[in-house]
Amino acid sequence: MLTSQKAEDITIASISTADESVENLLTREWLLTNERGGYASSTIIGCNTREYHGLLIGSLSPPANRIMALAKCLEMVIFKGENIVDGLQNVNQQKVFSLSTFEFNEKFAPQGFVHLVRVRRDIGLHFYYEFGKIKLTKSVYLLRDTDTVALVYDFTGVQEPVEFVLRPFIGLRDFHTLQRLDAPLCSKWVGHSMLIRHDVPGSCELFLRCPSMNFEKDEQWWFNFVYRKEKQRGQDFTEDLWTPGFFKCQIPSSKPTKIIFWANLSPPESGCDLEKLTKTDVEAVLEDLSRHQSVATTACREPPGPATVKNGDTKLRTLCLAADQFITKRQTNGDDEPIKRTTIVAGFPWFADWGRDTFISLPGLLLSTRRFDEAKSVLTTFAAAADEGMIPNRFDDRTGTAYFNSVDASLWFINAAFQYLNVTGDSETFTQQLLPTIRWITDSYHNGTRFGICADTDGLITAGNAETQLTWMDAKYDGVAFTPRYGKAVEVNALWYNALCLIAQFYADRDIKNMKHYKSMAEQVKMSFCKLFWNEETGCLNDCISPDGSVDSTLRPNQIFAVSLPFSPLSPRQQKSVVDVVQKELLTPYGLRTLNVQNSHYKGTYTGPQKQRDEAYHQGTVWPYLIGPFVESFLKVNDFSRKSKRKAAEFIRPLMQHLTQQGCIGSISEIFDGDAPHNPRGCIAQAWSVAELIRAYLLIQNNTQAGRVGLATPP
Repeated sequence: MLTSQKAEDITIASISTADESVENLLTREWLLTNERGGYASSTIIGCNTREYHGLLIGSLSPPANRIMALAKCLEMVIFKGENIVDGLQNVNQQKVFSLSTFEFNEKFAPQGFVHLVRVRRDIGLHFYYEFGKIKLTKSVYLLRDTDTVALVYDFTGVQEPVEFVLRPFIGLRDFHTLQRLDAPLCSKWVGHSMLIRHDVPGSCELFLRCPSMNFEKDEQWWFNFVYRKEKQRGQDFTEDLWTPGFFKCQIPSSKPTKIIFWANLSPPESGCDLEKLTKTDVEAVLEDLSRHQSVATTACREPPGPATVKNGDTKLRTLCLAADQFITKRQTNGDDEPIKRTTIVAGFPWFADWGRDTFISLPGLLLSTRRFDEAKSVLTTFAAAADEGMIPNRFDDRTGTAYFNSVDASLWFINAAFQYLNVTGDSETFTQQLLPTIRWITDSYHNGTRFGICADTDGLITAGNAETQLTWMDAKYDGVAFTPRYGKAVEVNALWYNALCLIAQFYADRDIKNMKHYKSMAEQVKMSFCKLFWNEETGCLNDCISPDGSVDSTLRPNQIFAVSLPFSPLSPRQQKSVVDVVQKELLTPYGLRTLNVQNSHYKGTYTGPQKQRDEAYHQGTVWPYLIGPFVESFLKVNDFSRKSKRKAAEFIRPLMQHLTQQGCIGSISEIFDGDAPHNPRGCIAQAWSVAELIRAYLLIQNNTQAGRVGLATPP
């Protein structure tokens, strides 16, 4: 049975749907990803609530240029003997059962969720339906190396022949847009596969194949599908979808029957041989997915660092599989054929790979999970793309052009590179391919590079102006920056001090001259940092110092990095005080607030139109990735005691529950509301949210600090 769980497959989540309201079910989503940046995603009842939902969203320029190809399918089980009129219309409703749930204007039609009893996520996504004595399992599998989805329908308990009907709905649009009636879609048969494309040159191509079903042409437009999440976000929220017709077949009685439906998205004129994907090949697909799942959970058998975690740790396995969803391949043009290099997608559904997110995420996603070759690929790829002593912040979705609008991405790169060296011991890669870029970055930041980034006379890094947003708090709408942090930002200079100390430590037994040079720079930065940022009155750190010398003492979580990074410029007393203040004022069950509640600019919910959401993005909204540096800081100032680890385990428990029970099952959301009950918002699956939860979990479980440079003593 294709949908049966293999012994080695790991069930990430199993959710009973029978006793829950449709409103609650629509708050839970699922996600399958491939190695191209493509994905499949919807709610756990199969009702699309976002323009980004679909059964196949492929990537024409991996991991970017994504196309929503196959939006959904209308699937119906019809008892034999009833007449089918006008392509599934006017059927005796007592004898028709639907798997599908669509939302129109305040109405669900059909309502397939009433027959859904359970949803399970492992290497695929499985929906369990019951129609009287008939049991039907629908499984969704996304192939790893092509933009291909397989839908497998497994029938048991059929006592009289029934008909099964499947009508595909086509998008073939940029996944950031919505489709309207005027889209020039057309279809034709190529061999035994249906080819669907826009009737214009250069259109990408969607191939459909279902060997065991007959096709009846019945072109239709269906209007005004409602996507409630987009409505809540103040975006356009209705879409028209085209369907070329429907597949149908008879399901015989007295024996199990499997139906396999394939869909593949290909670049223009590249073609796709779906005829090679036979029933036997589905078994190969499942074996490949199972094998990859086993590789992705290597950390459960070989924990990083000298300490160990409990063998077969199911929580760590689930975290490793969550991490795997973000590891993709960036495709670049080579002399003979495309070159594929590892990268990290920042978040699904809408982000591609970003430099800052990549290097904050890399220790948790790749080092803590023992994916060292992939970590090396990410580091060397970004190092090779450096320009003017800066690491790219992102690449253009269409052209691949690198953008450098970040002051901290390059410093996070340095931190990740040293963690890679510490964990792997790969000194050859480090010295030959990473260290030159690290030196280039530090020289450029000291002497000056883009966006006014340079070291001031006090040794601290200053950057930007009123027109730029270079830190991670970069929300800006209609020319208004909601968190203007140009000048000397606290986390940027904590990263700068950390980078200088790491380099000095590296040279300590290799090159005395270089060691003294970087040590001297670090000592100046430490003295200036404490003088400028430490606020004795509040017992914590100022957030930013403007170019004119004015101090922004707003209570934000950025200061936590001055404690969590391997090297801190603060005294032990100051570190402890920072952690205490952050814990008291900013800690929530799901991470740290970006602003304390008492501040007049605090926004407790992240909802509404884009301007309203952007205003709240860093003004109180909770970011779960910050739980990593907070837990690390908390453990650090408490000497990693058993008591502190027990307390830290309480800090991360809600996020561990969220991982399998809320939001997107098997992942962690990008953000949460600042106000209780802290509803998940933003991307349904965010790389650094998962990465930092992994690090926090291992820091609590292990006796040493897994996946990072150990507790450091300044050189």
